[in-house]
Amino acid sequence: MRRTKEKISNRILLALPREVRNEVLRQCDHVELPSGRMIYAGGGAVEHAYFINGGLVSLVKVMEDGRSVEIAAVGTEGLLGLFAAYGFGHALVDHIVQVPATALRISRSKLQNAISKHAALRRAMTHYLLLVAEQLAQVSACHRLHSLEQRCCQWLLIAHDNVSSNQFQLTHEFLASLLGAQRTSVTATTSRLQKRGQISYSHGRISILDRAALEATACECYRARRNQIELVFGAGKPPFGASKTSA
Repeated sequence: MRRTKEKISNRILLALPREVRNEVLRQCDHVELPSGRMIYAGGGAVEHAYFINGGLVSLVKVMEDGRSVEIAAVGTEGLLGLFAAYGFGHALVDHIVQVPATALRISRSKLQNAISKHAALRRAMTHYLLLVAEQLAQVSACHRLHSLEQRCCQWLLIAHDNVSSNQFQLTHEFLASLLGAQRTSVTATTSRLQKRGQISYSHGRISILDRAALEATACECYRARRNQIELVFGAGKPPFGASKTSA
């Protein structure tokens, strides 16, 4: 853990005036978040918030029978501990790192003070709240209406957007849990994608080979997510590996 001087990719921080961003950054620590780490357990206390600067964290709802499904994915557009910043000090669901991440961690009290002090940060946080609400509605419809293959492609694209590489760590077990599907069904789905030359999978690592084909296969929810983020924060750099004409 160290004070950060790394390049900032988090969209909330980048939306702030430089002087406000620098003040917030001085109160943050850089942390590495390995795959599988539980940042918050549902119902657990939230003492810190995390501005995600790379990688992907899943918000996972676990049911009484042990089954689970992802209800949201937070990448460089977002913040973990959002509701704690507004006084609700417990996590609503599990927060699990799915693609190894880096983050800028700040104590809940320091973030609350910064929100009270800076109007620009309050605006950015309000915009992010609206983005979260839109994404939750989109995910709810997606799980009900779209096929496993479409949802799988969407998730792979979201992960790809938040890493600076065409390859990232991901097991079939994790992916099945996120998609609320049987592992055998996920394995069959990724095998089809591999046969088409869209991805390769080996030893728990996914490689994106044909991003354009994945985008063509994914459901509309991937484009909706991209559009929602750009509407809130403006157009960012293209996703890693995307062409300039990519949707």
